[in-house]
Amino acid sequence: MKRIKIATIILILIPFLQGCGIYSFSGTSIAPDVNSITVSYIQNRAMRVNPFLSNILTEALKDKYRRLTKLKLENDNGDLVVEGDIVSYETRSLAVTAQEVASQNRLTIILKIKFTNVKYPEDDFERTFEAFEDYASTLSLDQVEASLVDAIVEKLVEDIFNNTVAKW
Repeated sequence: MKRIKIATIILILIPFLQGCGIYSFSGTSIAPDVNSITVSYIQNRAMRVNPFLSNILTEALKDKYRRLTKLKLENDNGDLVVEGDIVSYETRSLAVTAQEVASQNRLTIILKIKFTNVKYPEDDFERTFEAFEDYASTLSLDQVEASLVDAIVEKLVEDIFNNTVAKW
């Protein structure tokens, strides 16, 4: 009998949680009247350029919103707009051995993102996002660059997503 009561309460509460439109089980906090998003092409303005990074980053952002929200992707005039630039793409020595040789290097990517919420301008922001991955100096950047970029992009996209629609 106790299980039936608990199941009934859960069944009654689920429509209320879904109906409010602000909470979702994917962790987003999107108002019910916000229906679309525009993710502009992320321009590469860094001194050192990875020719594939802009496209990889832009598509990863679009994919994240597509998979985890109900928002429709629009080319222009979305209720939410994410745009930005890659401002830094650099590698530097991180740890130096006793022989004054780098033992570890770090690839860092820095983005400047502008987020606009057309319906709720108080949510607008311009913010810098930074992520990095370390790699052994015995490897060249060419050997590890693709996997490093994938890992860094995943971190950046997660941070941008959380700051725009998850409000974390």
